[in-house]
Amino acid sequence: MEKPPLLDGEDGSVLAESRSDVALVSADEEGSAGAHGQEDDRPAWDSKLQYVLAQVGFSVGLGNVWRFPYLCHQNGGGAFMLLYVMLLLIIGVPLFFMELAAGQSIRQGSIGVWKHISPRLAGIGYSSCMVCFFVALYYNVIIAWSLFYMGNSFQYPLPWEQCPVDMISNQTVKECAASSPTSYFWFRKALDISDSIDQSGEFNPILTGCLLAAWAIVCLAMIKGIKSSAKVMYFSSVFPYAVLICFLIRGLMLDGAIEGIKYMFYPKLEIWGEVQVWRQAATQVFFALGLGYGSVIAYSSYNPVHNNCHRDAIMVSGINFMTSVLASLVVFVVLGFRAKNIALNCVATSTVALRRSCFSFFFSQGVEGTGLAFIAFTEAMALFPASPFWSTLFFLMLLNLGLSTMFGTMQGILTPLMDNFRVLGRHKTMLTVCSCILGFFIGLLFTQRSGNYFVTMFDDYSATLPLIIVVVFETVSVAWIYGADRFLDDVEVMLRWRPPVVYCYLWKYVCLLGMVGLLAASLLRMVFKRPTYTAWNHTTGSETSLEYPGWALVMLSTLIIVASLPVPVGYLLSFLRGGQSLPVEEGEVQPPRERYSKYNSSEPEPNNHHSPLDEDRNRPRSTFLHLGAEHYVLLPQQEDGEEEEEEEEDTGL
Repeated sequence: MEKPPLLDGEDGSVLAESRSDVALVSADEEGSAGAHGQEDDRPAWDSKLQYVLAQVGFSVGLGNVWRFPYLCHQNGGGAFMLLYVMLLLIIGVPLFFMELAAGQSIRQGSIGVWKHISPRLAGIGYSSCMVCFFVALYYNVIIAWSLFYMGNSFQYPLPWEQCPVDMISNQTVKECAASSPTSYFWFRKALDISDSIDQSGEFNPILTGCLLAAWAIVCLAMIKGIKSSAKVMYFSSVFPYAVLICFLIRGLMLDGAIEGIKYMFYPKLEIWGEVQVWRQAATQVFFALGLGYGSVIAYSSYNPVHNNCHRDAIMVSGINFMTSVLASLVVFVVLGFRAKNIALNCVATSTVALRRSCFSFFFSQGVEGTGLAFIAFTEAMALFPASPFWSTLFFLMLLNLGLSTMFGTMQGILTPLMDNFRVLGRHKTMLTVCSCILGFFIGLLFTQRSGNYFVTMFDDYSATLPLIIVVVFETVSVAWIYGADRFLDDVEVMLRWRPPVVYCYLWKYVCLLGMVGLLAASLLRMVFKRPTYTAWNHTTGSETSLEYPGWALVMLSTLIIVASLPVPVGYLLSFLRGGQSLPVEEGEVQPPRERYSKYNSSEPEPNNHHSPLDEDRNRPRSTFLHLGAEHYVLLPQQEDGEEEEEEEEDTGL
């Protein structure tokens, strides 16, 4: 069906705007003009490399190093990788592309983007901000741990190589003898952990100092927005790759490395029949790309409007996956070396067959998260020649991985707030400093003796369900409320070429059904399996699984509700106000809109949904127009380009 035309703009201004390269102008470049002579004070990336490093730095985080290898190990090795790649292509890349395109065109943070695309679902952006805030609170604690371990790496021998001796009895400390030197150092020296979440205890002064240092680094790096954080990205995003390559080369020379790689890639296709494996693969795809946080949208909003975000989506997703594979290779060769050393020590006088059996047993004890980074990996590095050097490199890598992700997480909070509230936008530095100070004081919760249990709670429950809910509503908003075809029309105008139509079907059906299925699986898992956490028993020197007490269940439920609540509350408020989301009456003609301009969501929205410009200002709305399908415009011809413009007659605004 042909789209009926609307009234053309005077002197072909709409066409002229769509065919021009509108550059984003930095706030400090006075005198620069945006479209039609308007000032655009939105910052911009200095180069495409800065932007790519920022997106890669945010998406490639600690999960690539200590979560993906564990999932491969526990779920069929190569078979899990194939499943992961399939879900990445049909769910991850389309959703990632959707967020990139929305942010780049509307040039706002998550609040402004979803408020503009679907006013009744404006709460999506606020939910994203809440999740980013919760994640930032505990993520910076992990950075503090990395600082603590990196500081302790500048000594020889490393403090976790041997068990300490009790000065009174002149014997090895019982807690260390019952576990291992690395476990003892982690739980007793670093965390000084209590036996359960009920036993809070006093604050850990050393970790409190490390947490303060971590927030200070984040604050200084982000105090001038992307202008300052982007420069840090040149090191923080690239350095981890150099370290991983060094570890891989060194690890391949170790005894047991080949056995470790075999464990990693050996495929077990039968695991494809297990629902749990599909849920874990989809969850890893979801979190690996940073979907729903709003950080992807925030970063892309600083791009030139004609930037090829489709290519960026494929490139960043590919880099993310290859980084996970590289990290897995490093982890498996090092753990293979560790397992072989343990097996050789325990069966030094046994047969070759028994030795292989012991190797398989120790390697099958999969570890993830902090257990991998601060226990298993540190134990293996203690066996390296020049172990302090390798330990310093490793924890410096973790520090940079964490900081890159932390910058993106904070950007997912600050950018929407500055875009949506004029007062905050005028005091960017103060907002950044106050946010970091608030984060530090709330983060003291994690530096008490039971702090590690709260980190686990926040990691398991403050982000998973709320983010899945956010992405479900994002997909519904674009694919069904705004319209996948209209969205693709707008992307075509922005990119000057039309992405494959398969994205429409992926957004409308495959991605939406996949995310709804993941949400259902996560909810059922929570309902039928009482939440538990892993506690450290100092008497036995071992870990044990405990159920959360009643007050902790209330706390984790509150985290989920608070992060998810803005979506229904925003819809209810919009519904009660009325008029904002009503369709345009048939026969009404809208004045032409200018495209690719900054949309300021802090200004009041017009009462009539079809009004394109506020009467008291000349700032136009963004490319995502509040128009019905019948209100697409056939672009006017330019005098010097009739044949070229015929190709764009059917392009959506």
